[in-house]
Amino acid sequence: MFSVHIDTRAVRRAEALLIATALLSGCAGGASSSASGVPTPPGVSVSPQSSPSPLPSPSPAPATVRFALDWTPNTDHTGFYVAQSMGWYRDAGIDLKVLPYGSTAPETVLAAGQADCGISFQDSLTFAVAAGAPIKSVMAIMQHEASAIAVLADSSIQRPRDLDGKTYAGFGYPTEAPTIKAVIRADGGKGDFRTVTLDSTAYQALYTRHADFTIPFTAWEGVEAQEKGIALRYFKFTDFGFPDFYQVVLACNDGWLAKNVDVARRFVGATVRGFQFAQSSPDAAAAILIAQNPSVFKDNQKLPLDSQRFITQHDLYVDAQGLVGRQTLDQWTGYSSFLYRQGLLTDAKGKPLIAPPDYGQLFTNDFLPS
Repeated sequence: MFSVHIDTRAVRRAEALLIATALLSGCAGGASSSASGVPTPPGVSVSPQSSPSPLPSPSPAPATVRFALDWTPNTDHTGFYVAQSMGWYRDAGIDLKVLPYGSTAPETVLAAGQADCGISFQDSLTFAVAAGAPIKSVMAIMQHEASAIAVLADSSIQRPRDLDGKTYAGFGYPTEAPTIKAVIRADGGKGDFRTVTLDSTAYQALYTRHADFTIPFTAWEGVEAQEKGIALRYFKFTDFGFPDFYQVVLACNDGWLAKNVDVARRFVGATVRGFQFAQSSPDAAAAILIAQNPSVFKDNQKLPLDSQRFITQHDLYVDAQGLVGRQTLDQWTGYSSFLYRQGLLTDAKGKPLIAPPDYGQLFTNDFLPS
């Protein structure tokens, strides 16, 4: 749920590298064409008496799209690396420039025009737009919430109301406390608990019993805990009346979208194709992710593969109709209106909004393939 991507994601390598090698070598075997785009058949020459045929116009140069990551490469990003390695961006006339992750949030980079598109999240994007950032979501990457309240499986905590009086290991993100309180109260509790802000050590605090609960990203930290033999019990937000939300989205700068409508459609179309492949072929997609980022995954041969399988098994990339990328006003309104009602949305001056934002302006489906 939260825009917190802990750096334990950044040091892994998958077992499926041979699959990726085969895929990539297969892609590299395509036919090449001459600079004019028209190959000359062997043994054919042009008669000097013949009038030369006019050469076709050269293909236009690929359009560059500057793309901002939110963290080091992980399975939130698989579709981009699949589309890149399979040549689908090239075929769409897109030159994707992946900007290395830095300390600045992608929403800030997009608003400043330093990137054209980037990774965002429903909560982060809502915060940014409320504060005046000219950005919007053009595609849902994770169609559903993939975070959950977690306790150790052998804990006496059996349900959310048991969290009253317990210690939460958190990350300092503004949505944490309101969300946990809402879930506890929906289960008949008071919503009273202690918070210690630990950031990247929050998970370890739970595992070593220095805290009672935390909120992992189930498709990554949850998978990693399982690999380590740490059994967790989860309380999903949606099981307790909380609205589902878009865990991860692709956002773009409004001005760039307005000036590059066709480029944006081609970019989003190829990206959708990449995530469709990741949904249907998780092992091969994970192998491509690893092959494209070997230094990131060098110390773990299982996590990206297991995470990719988890995402497919739980249909996180697709909506109820099995579609990749599609967004609805109901889902954007449900969670983003919760943020507004909690007084978390502020304007450019840091003052709470006195009226709800136009939730329909937070996203568009216009650039998705028809």
